[in-house]
Amino acid sequence: MRGAKVKSKSGRPLRPKVKSGPELPLLPIAVGGILIVIAIVIAIMAFSKAHTNPTSGPPTVAGIPCDQLEHTQTHYHAALQIIFEGHQVGIPSDVGRLSTCFYWLHVHPEAPGVIHIESPKSRVFTLGEFFKVWAASKKTPEPLDQTHVSVFTLTADQKLVIYIDHQNDKKGPQLYTGDPAAIVLTNDHEVITIEITPPTVSPPPTFTFPSGL
Repeated sequence: MRGAKVKSKSGRPLRPKVKSGPELPLLPIAVGGILIVIAIVIAIMAFSKAHTNPTSGPPTVAGIPCDQLEHTQTHYHAALQIIFEGHQVGIPSDVGRLSTCFYWLHVHPEAPGVIHIESPKSRVFTLGEFFKVWAASKKTPEPLDQTHVSVFTLTADQKLVIYIDHQNDKKGPQLYTGDPAAIVLTNDHEVITIEITPPTVSPPPTFTFPSGL
């Protein structure tokens, strides 16, 4: 009869069988979950390291960073001439300029020998700092002292002769006998001439700033 309960041999009614679905593979699920957790932990550690200990990007040199934009709050120009045994030496046209940023002291190819001082704040900049930027941007040693000028090391029979011409004071080139690295880059179309002699080129070559600088 429909609806009648089926009894076991003991007389007790039998429980109906419940159909179950296919069993889930627990081991692959557990392994997958562990791998996801490990991936999340690695991502968090990498993110934290990148933000607490950055290793990418050009270094800050003498307090001068390499910024993505050029600044105009402080903006003026000085010129540098290097003369080795009577011959003028070119200064790389990309000093201080990288593909991703500009140091506050840098050079442009359209103005050879001109140091562009472009900073977001007013501060004193020196020729020694420019040489440090030169070294950092070119990844080459660029020392500056009484016996070293960039790639040149003075021998016993050579000496350094330095002239500074503050063009705005109309006095012409003046002999400078101090530390070349301490020369201040000034806002008066200053021309700095560093000679490795002999021979001494006196007066030093004239320098004309390009139009617009």
